[in-house]
Amino acid sequence: MNDLTLGLLIGGGFAVILGIILMIVLQRQGRAYSAQIEEQKNTQATLQDAAQQATQQQLLNMIQTTSTLEGRVAQLMDSATKSQAELTRTLEERFDKVSQRLGESLDKTTKNTTESLTDLKTRLAVIDEAQKHITELSGQVVGLQDILSNKQARGIFGEVQLNDIVQNALPPNAYSFQTTLGNGKRADCMILLPNPPGPIVVDAKFPLESYHGLRNAEDDAGLLQARKTFTNDLLKHVKDISEKYILPGETAESALMFLPSEAVYAELHASFPDIVEKSYKARVWIVSPTTLMATLNTVRAVLKDARMREQAGVIQQEVGKLTEDVGRLNKRVENLDKHFSLAEKDIREITTSSGKISRRAEKIEELQLEDKEENEAEKLLPL
Repeated sequence: MNDLTLGLLIGGGFAVILGIILMIVLQRQGRAYSAQIEEQKNTQATLQDAAQQATQQQLLNMIQTTSTLEGRVAQLMDSATKSQAELTRTLEERFDKVSQRLGESLDKTTKNTTESLTDLKTRLAVIDEAQKHITELSGQVVGLQDILSNKQARGIFGEVQLNDIVQNALPPNAYSFQTTLGNGKRADCMILLPNPPGPIVVDAKFPLESYHGLRNAEDDAGLLQARKTFTNDLLKHVKDISEKYILPGETAESALMFLPSEAVYAELHASFPDIVEKSYKARVWIVSPTTLMATLNTVRAVLKDARMREQAGVIQQEVGKLTEDVGRLNKRVENLDKHFSLAEKDIREITTSSGKISRRAEKIEELQLEDKEENEAEKLLPL
């Protein structure tokens, strides 16, 4: 119990001592803080005085600087005004030049554009005209395809082309169309040559379906079959022409098969020489528009020669008659020569008599002149 009391007393004393020490420390800190505050007040006052003085000096400096700046600004404004005026003048001059160049460029561009538009309009007109021709040509091609796809129409087309070529190459009396032969067959065209060789028949019907099949074959097998079909059809047509249009005693010993296409003719001779050879053996000559024209020119020369041969007998008869006339003329000339000889003798005698008469007349005239001169001389003599 005493120990507890003693401990409490010691603790209380220690707390009192600690409180006293704390109070002493706080008092010292208060005095230090007060001194610090006072020092801060003094420093602040000093700073305020210095700041006030510095502010006044700065104001003076600012006023001076402002005056200087105003002068410089005035100079700058004046310089800027002059520069602006010079810049404005320069810009106006450049703008005028640019405007002039731009105007010239626009005029030139407008002129070029106008010319280009005119040229373009002309070209468009040409293109439009060409388009019309192309459209017409397309229609004609379609029509030609329709003709060539129809066997009857194709035959008519070939006949029309054949007729045009023949009419342009031969005189009207050298051919005939759609002539019926003695066997009842009708020939598309017959060239009227004299015997020999006699009239030559021209056939214009060609099996074009097999040729289209040949051109449209898609593979090797189809091409092989198309070639076979084309060969068979063409050889059959050659045989038909040979049997129908080569008639002994009525027509020539050969006939012509007309192909209305140069392409078909070229393909035939280039790829099917066996057909051409067999047609020769059958005495059927295959011709295209070009080769037919050459053949007809030869025929025209033959016709001319034949006409000359036909007229040879007439010419000989006329020459005989002419010889007789010349003989009679010679006799008459001889008789006339005799008459001329007699007349010449008479003329000489007449000339002699005329000369004598003329000389006598001259003598008489001389005598008359002499008498006249004597009379005139007597008149001039004085009495």
